[in-house]
Amino acid sequence: MISNPLEDPLYYLKNFQHVLHWIKSRYDDLLNLEEQCFIDTFLQLPGASQALWVRLVMRKGTHFRASKLNYAEIGDIAGAAAPLLEQGWVNDQARINLADVFEVLQKAELLRFFAAHIADPKGRKSDWEARLSLELTHEQPLGNWCPGLEDRLLTLTNRALGDRLRLMFFGTLNQSWSDLVLADLGLFTYEAVPLSPASRALRCRADIDGYLHLHACREQFEAAQDVELVLQHVLDYTADNRWLSRRRARLLFQLGHYHERAGDHLRALHIYPHSQHPQARVRTVRVMEHLQAYEQAYALAETAEQAPLTDAELQQVQRMIPRLRRKLGLPAEPRAKPRAPQRLDLCLERHAQRSVEFSVVAHLHTEDAPVHYVENTLINALFGLLCWPAIFAPLPGAFFHPYQSGPADLLEDDFHARRAELFDACFAQLHDGRYRHTIRDTYTQKYGVQSPFVAWGHLSEHLLEEALNCLPPAHLQLWFSRLLLDIKANRTGMPDLIQFWPAQKTYRMIEVKGPGDRLQDNQLRWLAFCEQHQMPVTVCYVQWQECTA
Repeated sequence: MISNPLEDPLYYLKNFQHVLHWIKSRYDDLLNLEEQCFIDTFLQLPGASQALWVRLVMRKGTHFRASKLNYAEIGDIAGAAAPLLEQGWVNDQARINLADVFEVLQKAELLRFFAAHIADPKGRKSDWEARLSLELTHEQPLGNWCPGLEDRLLTLTNRALGDRLRLMFFGTLNQSWSDLVLADLGLFTYEAVPLSPASRALRCRADIDGYLHLHACREQFEAAQDVELVLQHVLDYTADNRWLSRRRARLLFQLGHYHERAGDHLRALHIYPHSQHPQARVRTVRVMEHLQAYEQAYALAETAEQAPLTDAELQQVQRMIPRLRRKLGLPAEPRAKPRAPQRLDLCLERHAQRSVEFSVVAHLHTEDAPVHYVENTLINALFGLLCWPAIFAPLPGAFFHPYQSGPADLLEDDFHARRAELFDACFAQLHDGRYRHTIRDTYTQKYGVQSPFVAWGHLSEHLLEEALNCLPPAHLQLWFSRLLLDIKANRTGMPDLIQFWPAQKTYRMIEVKGPGDRLQDNQLRWLAFCEQHQMPVTVCYVQWQECTA
């Protein structure tokens, strides 16, 4: 099915053929006429022509010089290209602009063909292009730009179709065809989740078109094209697919933030309410406050405080409300201040090759009380190892191809609810001691398999054993439960270090702050959580010793 690149030079073609059969078996009812014709025609082309098309679609760009395409397994490029030219999938007479010419020609070639236009032969290509683009604005085939050039320019004409096929297979354009190669080489290993014939990322043609629409809008926005036109295109689009609605909300939030940073607060105020992004409401309050609409800002902040979407939103509005009350002339409300965590002050010798965290590790570490730099990796990994069956459960809409590092709905609001019984079964092991065996067993059996929670390079077997020996299961359950409340926000912000006392089976977590560094919001939330549940946590403030001559 999947070919080994170490044994078969045409591995990439056989992998792509497998992808086409996969797509045809799962998306046959959604494929448009162009996609159906492409799949059927492609599989009937000579093998060399198929291989050349796959090579081109896996490369960056659209224009390729034939002389630069050297693939031993394909052989004669001209012969392989002929059927692609006949199908119109490749064009050797494409009209290109000056920027394209500068992209495909080397500096010496540019001097040869544009000598009459280049005043400074020792200048930079970018300077030449900037000046020439003012006078050479037309488009024409490369042969017209460079008479006498003994080369052909092959232009891939259906990359957009290739992107659609990639989207249907992976369910996202964030993954590339190279992911197949990385898996074949053994660099990435993925959990083998059972897939039903109905498993697919996109339910209907509208989902495919909607994803591509939002992707195009994002690319135009990031390229600083007509932002107002992009905004209108996003506002005009609606989706009943929750996953696409999240993408739309995130893009609208970014558009609102763009206008806010640019000082157009009225425009930002118009955009933010259209976004369901978890930070949109807080940004709306900030914009209202900037516009001195204090009553509206206060009312929205109170609404958010009473029903916060996330811990982060609650934390932010609780800072805003006292300030807004002062601006409205309202009396201050008594608010309990969180208890400050234990503090440790150190004055250490600075080492050029050692970070502040590892300087603290070196200072505190002893044989009887080892210290490890773990940051977010340890608690996430223990959660991922214990709850592996729940995380990788083959639920509808979670897995739809063999190259997923985690479920597609990982960050959805109902991720936990859909798997509540499975997570309950995992957590039950924390009460009877079985969790230690499960975590060790998963570590051994799944080592190296991609996971959204386990960073294998940061979890040695020795660290794992120390953690299982010293961390109380009650604390593990508290951490794990908080993770599930908001996976995106809560899998970061954990203290940098952990120190174990194996003989006493105790521990403490240590957040390290160097000179001038301060606690971030997500770190404050984790520290407050640990304090609330009487978990041993310390904030270590480091100052560097003054160098002496």
